Amino acid sequence: MRNAIWNYKLMNETHPTPETLDREARAQLEALETIGLDNLKNRDRLKIPPQNMPAQEPGVRRLNTREVTLGYSDAQARVEALRCLQCRNAPCVAGCPVRIDIPRFIKACAAGDHDAAIAVIKENSLLPSVCGRVCPQEVQCQEHCTVGKSLKDIGLAVSIGRIERYVADHERETGKAQPPPVKPDTGKRVAVIGSGPAGITVAADVRREGHAVTMFEALHKPGGVMMYGIPEFRLPKDIVRFEIDNLRRMGVEVRPNFVVGRTRALHKLLEEDGYDAVFIGSGAGLPKFMNIPGENLVGVFSANEYLTRCNLMRAYDADRADTPVARGRHVAVLGGGNVAMDAARTAVRLGAESVALVYRRTRTEMPARVEEVEHAEEEGVEFHLLVNAQKIIGDEHGQVRAMECLKYELGEPDDSGRRRPVAIPGSEFTMAVDTVIVAIGNDSNPLLRQTTDGLDSNRWGNIVTDENGKTSLDRVFAGGDIVLGAATVILAMGEGRRAAQSINNMLKPI
Repeated sequence: MRNAIWNYKLMNETHPTPETLDREARAQLEALETIGLDNLKNRDRLKIPPQNMPAQEPGVRRLNTREVTLGYSDAQARVEALRCLQCRNAPCVAGCPVRIDIPRFIKACAAGDHDAAIAVIKENSLLPSVCGRVCPQEVQCQEHCTVGKSLKDIGLAVSIGRIERYVADHERETGKAQPPPVKPDTGKRVAVIGSGPAGITVAADVRREGHAVTMFEALHKPGGVMMYGIPEFRLPKDIVRFEIDNLRRMGVEVRPNFVVGRTRALHKLLEEDGYDAVFIGSGAGLPKFMNIPGENLVGVFSANEYLTRCNLMRAYDADRADTPVARGRHVAVLGGGNVAMDAARTAVRLGAESVALVYRRTRTEMPARVEEVEHAEEEGVEFHLLVNAQKIIGDEHGQVRAMECLKYELGEPDDSGRRRPVAIPGSEFTMAVDTVIVAIGNDSNPLLRQTTDGLDSNRWGNIVTDENGKTSLDRVFAGGDIVLGAATVILAMGEGRRAAQSINNMLKPI
């Protein structure tokens, strides 16, 4: 009965259509133009309503894998951009890991000059279509926005990421996107290990200086976490492929199915293959587990494996893909980050009758983006907060049949600043499930440090670098999740940009 009621609610729940939102935005823009866009005072800008992002209806999108959010219209992007106060101290820039000149690109968008807007973004960021979709702007640039602070609600900050997405998509969809120009050949060669955000950034920045670049990717498709980790409904893979093709057009050689440390030792790239520098951007691909009884039962998956099967190998498309994937009826996802939301929402799309997200803190402490949490709830994911699994129970065939859980309450803050979850003795209960997906984080890929003598790492297994991205080995640099631990796309890009500058400086003629 509960599912029947919920389905009725979904089918009758309406989001404003893109056409409605565009019509309202065009009316708002016309009214603002009557005042005169150059005459708008801060008090006028603060009265402009924030623009809602159009999205597929929950009852529709849970049955497909198409992108959930549909993007701003031209009028919406311009109206949202007109909310920006053009602060002289630009606090938003301080919150951007790659230091995009945010007020300048937003001003260009507000004026309708989208070519100028994307040109500003590309001075510092090579993946605006990606970052505009998946970066946590609400805890980066938008957290510092003066508009949000003036209105006493960070949720009302200027939607910088959505504007970035619009101008990037506009460039690509109008056929104006071009790869960065490349300087004359220098005769120098650089190897990039990993094709995720950090690797892409390094490859492009180093190639722009005229150095030959080879990008080595362990999997059969380049793109790193953007390809295997983030679902199609959040980041369409055509966008990732477009960015990789841009690198190829620049002259970057992309070599898939090449595992540095197995196919070829790192030191041989330098000593025998003639590379003048190596960048390691192999990511955080080692999944963490709970270390509780029953994790070896049939039906228990790491989120990495589950999402890789679905995203990289398209297991959700059963009619056209041979990759097997668990299509559980009653799925539990352990965790509260973006990966947990991705896994839970993927399970919904694979036809689960119920999906429970189990998290030992409250919604306030969840590290997932607010938008992803809201989308998961809209799609029917049930949140079990202040709860954690302590045992997974199997049947006589070794298949998951239930999960024993324990209730928690919040105590004092821990090292992360979040209140520590404290178990409540005697609060055990059992949840009937047939599939458990563990999404509690990842450790850095251990292969290179295990196969490369002299490559220093810290106690968490992350490669140690100096302030320039240089490792303990001569001519070897690193960045992204392999250095930071599991982080965001834009933070990995910031690490890559820093390392690329160091590599380019090292390779300059004396």
